[in-house]
Amino acid sequence: MTTQYIAENIWEDRSSPQALIVEGGAMRGVFSTGVLDGFLEARFNPFDLCVGVSAGAANMAAFLAEMPQRNLKIYTDYSLRPQFINFWRFLRGGHLMDLDWLWDITIEEIRLDLKTIFASGKCFVVCLTDVATGQALYKHPHSGDLEDILKASSALPILYRGFPLIDGHPAVDGGIADPIPVRQALKMGARKIMVIRSRPKSYEKKEKFSQAIMLNKMKPFPALSQAISYRIKRYNEAVSLIRNPPSCVSITEICPPENFKPGRLGKNKKVLMEGYEQGRNISREAMEAWAR
Repeated sequence: MTTQYIAENIWEDRSSPQALIVEGGAMRGVFSTGVLDGFLEARFNPFDLCVGVSAGAANMAAFLAEMPQRNLKIYTDYSLRPQFINFWRFLRGGHLMDLDWLWDITIEEIRLDLKTIFASGKCFVVCLTDVATGQALYKHPHSGDLEDILKASSALPILYRGFPLIDGHPAVDGGIADPIPVRQALKMGARKIMVIRSRPKSYEKKEKFSQAIMLNKMKPFPALSQAISYRIKRYNEAVSLIRNPPSCVSITEICPPENFKPGRLGKNKKVLMEGYEQGRNISREAMEAWAR
């Protein structure tokens, strides 16, 4: 198993990269932004390779931009406004989560520091799902397309109507094809990895009614529908790989505590702040675990 990973190692001019992977999860991402803000406060960033999915990719971007509490404001202010999550609009055929509005207003008012992100020297990878093939796309963004790629990576089918175009091709939430891209980090040569999750350690992904709805609605897109049907299996396999890595690999898993309350569409500001502070507090443990 190790041999196939090394064969795809792109880091030919240096030792194996140290990688950071951040899982998505919509509003549950408030935990990872808390962890990353704790890292920023401690000036902790030993990572060469940074891989993000959905909300995790957006949080990673704010981390690389060195903008503490930027995404906290998104979770506890912009995301709670009726222009973003709106069930009545959804019932009338509109977006449940209007990413277009959210991206437009945050670009206007608290835009990411693109210059700092791309001056960091880090390899930043954002995971998307290709609608036509159902396969994961691992995009290396540049300053001209990062914001569009981040939006596409967060565009969960049904909750966001339609498919964003990336390089002329429709793409959606990366969590469908590769919810926790540990295997991809291994393929890129990483041997020391930190994974910031958005679910407590005891969580196991299971079939839910929402999965059946999504499969039914995506029937006109067979490759995407097939990817959705394998999503639960892929998720649980990724968690198993985190906890049973190859002998030459060290993986530090950072999970929210069992009493973590924010949900995917949670709008309770007090609960979100508690989730953020849980991330901030755990960041200290994460840094200590990495040093061991």
